[in-house]
Amino acid sequence: MDLASYSFPPESLTALAEASAAINSSLELNKVLDQIAKSAARVLRSEASSVLVFDKLRNKLNFAAAVGPQADVLSGKEFDADLGIAGRVLKSGLAEIVSDVSKSADFFSGIDELSDFQTRGVMAAPMVYETEAVGVVEVINPEGDRPFTGADLALLQVFANLAACGARNAQAHESLRRENLALRESLLAETGIIGISSSVKQVLKLADRVARHDATVLLLGETGTGKELLAKYIHKASPRADKPFIAVNCAALPETLLESELFGHEKGAFTGAVGRHLGRFELADQGTLFLDEIGDISASIQVKLLRMLQERSFTRVGGTRTISCDVRVMAATNRDLKKLIEAGNFRDDLYYRLNVFPIELPPLRKRREDIEHLATHFAKTASASIGVEERKVSPEAATLLRAYDWPGNIRELANVIERAVLMSDSPNLMPAHFPAEIADAPAPIRNGESAGGLRASERAMIISALRDNNWNQTRAAKALGISRDNLRYRLKKYGIKKNE
Repeated sequence: MDLASYSFPPESLTALAEASAAINSSLELNKVLDQIAKSAARVLRSEASSVLVFDKLRNKLNFAAAVGPQADVLSGKEFDADLGIAGRVLKSGLAEIVSDVSKSADFFSGIDELSDFQTRGVMAAPMVYETEAVGVVEVINPEGDRPFTGADLALLQVFANLAACGARNAQAHESLRRENLALRESLLAETGIIGISSSVKQVLKLADRVARHDATVLLLGETGTGKELLAKYIHKASPRADKPFIAVNCAALPETLLESELFGHEKGAFTGAVGRHLGRFELADQGTLFLDEIGDISASIQVKLLRMLQERSFTRVGGTRTISCDVRVMAATNRDLKKLIEAGNFRDDLYYRLNVFPIELPPLRKRREDIEHLATHFAKTASASIGVEERKVSPEAATLLRAYDWPGNIRELANVIERAVLMSDSPNLMPAHFPAEIADAPAPIRNGESAGGLRASERAMIISALRDNNWNQTRAAKALGISRDNLRYRLKKYGIKKNE
């Protein structure tokens, strides 16, 4: 279109300038789109107008804003971007007038049928930023009896170009805002996995294999085995590493709050919804969403999650517009999902969607060779956090830690070591710094030995050393290769008394 061939009246140029100022007065996407719709109707002197945003990922056009009698009906509606007058304009990149929609095969009359409004003529222009199609602006029915003219179409194209800049800037701002929100929530810590055991090496081998793909990962294992840490490890090793990692504990929120937390909600969706809230799926767009305790979600949430995994789209609570997002999903549970399926508490189709690449994390009691390495790491971290000289794990303490079964796994070990650092006034962590349940733990049982036999054997060895050294505890400890504090601890543990 040759814009130079048209002369615009002063009032049109004034309206255009005012519209440009209004559109660029905000960077909030919804406000910008609303201003575009309002300004289009005012500048082109039309009865109604609408802004259709192009969803490239799903090839959809959706009504993001509208003014006029049809506004409520249009809000949230979407259709294939190859259809309709707007679809034709988007594809061609050229503004267009349809003076009589009754003669256009591309006009969809269903919207008119849902309202008291009758569309006579439509004018549409593509919103193009640089070479990227942002959407389409439509104006409907010129005011009065006049028809839309070529000058109107030229003015609409100028307006659409201005609107495209405003919309694209707002979209970029929205994207940055989401990313900042996501980064503030996730604040990924270092995700080094500590361990030398074969079971840990196997877990890392599987994690490295799946990290470079987008397959859904299901992490299985007891509470405290490090499932979220492994999820972060996979994310950081993936092509999405520079995008958000968002974690949600599904068991920590009631059903109504969890739905809003995952999928977001619209203003007025429920009591207390004073504004639009972006859900975790939107915040994690282009990145990774980690759903912990997935076995605890309700049946209704399972349905929405299944749809999201199948179609990569969802609707906010209280909303009608379908939102698409590109999110890599990882889930975790300490429950037996197959038993939940048998009991009718978990959908089998959702299970198969989640269980694409399962990884089972071993409990700490099955990787005892890693305990001392983990304890050393936690002691160093806790010492720095508390602000004391770095505490070391003594050989006696390491022996006790390896003997304990750790029902709370790595999380319990971290808490025990932090407590020990707080309790210790010396450079070394000793058995006396640990809780009673750990200090009284039996020694690990080797092949062919019983717990009682091993306890009796150790007790007899201590008594023998004491007798050989005339019950001098310092010399007896040296003969046993342990510290005097450790010997005293064992005297108390086994109830050994002098001259026994």
